[in-house]
Amino acid sequence: MERSAASVARPQTHPPLGLAWLALMALTLASLALGEWLRGASGLPLLVAAIVWVKGWLVARHFIESHEAHPFIARMLQIFIAFVPVALVLTSFFGAWIARWASLG
Repeated sequence: MERSAASVARPQTHPPLGLAWLALMALTLASLALGEWLRGASGLPLLVAAIVWVKGWLVARHFIESHEAHPFIARMLQIFIAFVPVALVLTSFFGAWIARWASLG
């Protein structure tokens, strides 16, 4: 029994997934380099927050596949991905004030 070329199962490839992984690795290396080169710079928290947002978006889109999730789940994930960089920036610029406000004593 011969198989036709159309009936042979081919493994499904995911080039966008591989590209997303490479982008995540590049962003990780870029953030390490920025941390070394711009140590103590006033704009570094903004760059870190931007990198965190891009990485979160890449993970949600390509690994969690949020675009295929229920709209409520997708929206909650988008809010979380937006909240984390904002929280990073706020704590880096207003950390002492937030700590005083959130303390129990």
